[in-house]
Amino acid sequence: MSLALSMYNRFAKLPLGKSIFSRLVCVKAPYFGTISPRFVELRPGYGEIRMRKRRRVQNHLGTVHALAMGNLCELAAGMTLDVTLPAKMRWIPRSMNIEYLKLARTDLTARCSIETTGLDAKKDFPVIVSVTDTAGTEVVRAAITMYISPKE
Repeated sequence: MSLALSMYNRFAKLPLGKSIFSRLVCVKAPYFGTISPRFVELRPGYGEIRMRKRRRVQNHLGTVHALAMGNLCELAAGMTLDVTLPAKMRWIPRSMNIEYLKLARTDLTARCSIETTGLDAKKDFPVIVSVTDTAGTEVVRAAITMYISPKE
């Protein structure tokens, strides 16, 4: 079990534990703090993270900025892959293709589901993240290519 998953499982049982875990992730990777993510669920093969729509992440149109949504997608993909990979493997994003399907006018939820097998060899691994608004409408879809390789 990865360190991130064991920490998530430990904190998720506590009052405000998921909020504390979310903040700890942002301490480790500070740029993610710009979107103030909140982990909803994290387990091998699945991750779900929310982001509130607030002034800090808005563009000039008053909708959620495209790069804030890209940040949310990368966090969801990375954390889901991190808790799914065997302990001897690591990951790094290699490329990202994002489709902006609708204007994001509300809080957002990113969901990422990945295969849990075949992750023990060096390769490019595609990860898909879907971001929906509070009505359940998909506003963004990202395809992120992760390079997975053995830890040195």
